[in-house]
Amino acid sequence: MLATPIGPTARRALWLLAATALFPAAAWAQADAEPLQLPTVQVTGERERALDPVRGFVAQQEITGTKTDTPLIENPQSISVVPRDQIDARQAQTLGEALRYTAGVRGENYGTDSRTDWFQLRGFNAQDNGIFLNGLRYNTGYAGSVFETYGLERYEVLRGPTSVLYGQIAPGGLVNMVQRRPTDFAQGEVRLTAGSHDRLQAQGYSSGPLTRDGVWSYSLTGLVRDADTAVDEVQDDRIFLAPSLTFKPTADTSLTVLGYYQRDRTSGNQFLPYDGTVEPTPFGRISRSRFTGEQSYDRFDRTQYGVGYELSHRFNNVWSVQQNLRYGHTDIDWNQVYGGGLQADRRTLNRFAYRADIDVGTFQVDNQVKAEFSTGPLTHTLLGGFDYSRVNYRNAQYFDFAGGLDVFTPAYGSPVPALTTPYDNVRQINSQYGLYLQDQMRLDRLVLLAGIRQDWAYSDIDDRDAGGARRYQNDDAFTWRAGLLYLGENGVSPYASYARSFQPQIGTDSQGNAWNPLEGEQYEVGIKFQPNGMRSFVQVAAFHLTQANTLTPDLRSPFLQVSVGEIRVRGVELEMVAELGGGVSLVGSYTYLDPEITRSNAANELGHRPAGVAKNNAGLYAEYSFAAFNGPLGGLTLGAGVRYLGNTSAVNTGGAVVPDTTLFDASLRYDLSRLSERMKGLQFAVNASNLADTRYVSRCAGETGCFYGNSLNVLGSLSYKW
Repeated sequence: MLATPIGPTARRALWLLAATALFPAAAWAQADAEPLQLPTVQVTGERERALDPVRGFVAQQEITGTKTDTPLIENPQSISVVPRDQIDARQAQTLGEALRYTAGVRGENYGTDSRTDWFQLRGFNAQDNGIFLNGLRYNTGYAGSVFETYGLERYEVLRGPTSVLYGQIAPGGLVNMVQRRPTDFAQGEVRLTAGSHDRLQAQGYSSGPLTRDGVWSYSLTGLVRDADTAVDEVQDDRIFLAPSLTFKPTADTSLTVLGYYQRDRTSGNQFLPYDGTVEPTPFGRISRSRFTGEQSYDRFDRTQYGVGYELSHRFNNVWSVQQNLRYGHTDIDWNQVYGGGLQADRRTLNRFAYRADIDVGTFQVDNQVKAEFSTGPLTHTLLGGFDYSRVNYRNAQYFDFAGGLDVFTPAYGSPVPALTTPYDNVRQINSQYGLYLQDQMRLDRLVLLAGIRQDWAYSDIDDRDAGGARRYQNDDAFTWRAGLLYLGENGVSPYASYARSFQPQIGTDSQGNAWNPLEGEQYEVGIKFQPNGMRSFVQVAAFHLTQANTLTPDLRSPFLQVSVGEIRVRGVELEMVAELGGGVSLVGSYTYLDPEITRSNAANELGHRPAGVAKNNAGLYAEYSFAAFNGPLGGLTLGAGVRYLGNTSAVNTGGAVVPDTTLFDASLRYDLSRLSERMKGLQFAVNASNLADTRYVSRCAGETGCFYGNSLNVLGSLSYKW
């Protein structure tokens, strides 16, 4: 802490001034330095690459589904790409906001929680180990890390089991975040943003060549934010910096070093009761802005950083190698007084004091060998790999009862108990080794994808609390997938695929037996449609997905669990993204899920939907650009969106229903160069989400843990691009 505190107004002014000074300086340096002047590059007709920036809403290439640069139309599995231009069009600030219109995704499950990205894929929670950064796992079994969205070039969403390429993972799929990286040409941006909840934010990036021959290039992205949230006493402050450097001595060899640093200052989410949020009490409903903790105690302070590299070399027209590596570290200091349901008077909230000291260190490396060759009329892209990850996890948790709070006329200042003895103090080391082999084959218009993998997972758990003991758990699994796709001449490509996944579960039953890993199995059929000569992509998928070995009550001990349960999800997804010409762009999706608990030791759960899983979700966002018009009107772009979130249940037994809701979004952008050429590169934008300020509950995790969805949020920004 500073010895002499700086007031909030002064601090905001300093941050804005620093960011404004930093990034234009980079732009002017590039413009003025003669050695960095490059000849004009003709890019018309060049094939899009998966790691490069995409202009517009429609991407054509992906890297997540195969670990190779592959056209979306050729992957026999459902996958979506949300590029930077889509993210910027809606000024998305988080993963959940960026994926609001993506099929199969139910994001922002816990509403205004600024700590982490909670989301489901095909009905299964995916935040714990389904978030990847540059193809390497980012959240490693604990949803405690968040990567700043402004630091990304794109999100790629791979739906369904993906263990063949990525090892242990939930069956719903994963989201791969692709970081901004150096570019072959000079570009950059400075953006100042202000909006709801006293948000002030400055951000910018700059990238391009460092030498005339292009051997060295760089990228630098930064953001600083001072903001409150929709909940009283909860801030959302952040500092983010992400440098990267590429060394490319020849056309066949490239080394890119990628780093990041992020510091967050916020607080935990508000645990509110079903009675008082979904259902009214005699005193009404609890305010959406109600803070249920203690101002002098609650905090969630997180510092995270990481550094890694991507090294590639091509030996000849057949053989090439790649190694991706990263070390990351996350430190969390978390204090919270949270709610535990209303007392009999239906206005006093039971509260509990909680403290956690969390430290996570990760090391990951993925080694790949690729061969591109033909055997007769059959072409192959053969990928073999060995990956290794190690996670050092420390978590000391403290808990005690705290004083109640009248949630309708709160009076803060209740003493928080001294939390000195941890009820759970764990030191855990998780290691995973994986060997995989994949072949992408093509015979004329027929595409066949096949892959196999063997995994070994080891856990060393040192439970240091009073009744703890040291234990070890070893798991291994063989997984595979196969898919077949036909590339139709008219752009219609039907496909079918099968895939498996596994995910270790740390714990034992009443007999001391380790829980079996979660096992996923999916059958999928679908159609992908990419009309010739149009920038559009449409996909329809139908799937049958099963997760075996889910945890269910142990009949020999009501306080323990056993891994013999099963959840089955059938579903249909429709997604489209298109630039239709005439200034019209569309993004839309519809997801139908039929989830069911098919095996459980709790008889009253059988046949019901799992808690928090909706049957229907849909969204449509459209933009119209007036760029074809002459004069000032040509600088205007208008956008509007509508989202439908289906109802869910708070419990696995089908009761305590959380109602559905419909939300509206809007956007406006204006290119100021249409007013004057002297303002070339300047753009003004305003975005509003939940335009009607609809009050809704996003999810309930039981009847004592309900969470309001996001309220009206308006952001205005002024940006300069070069």
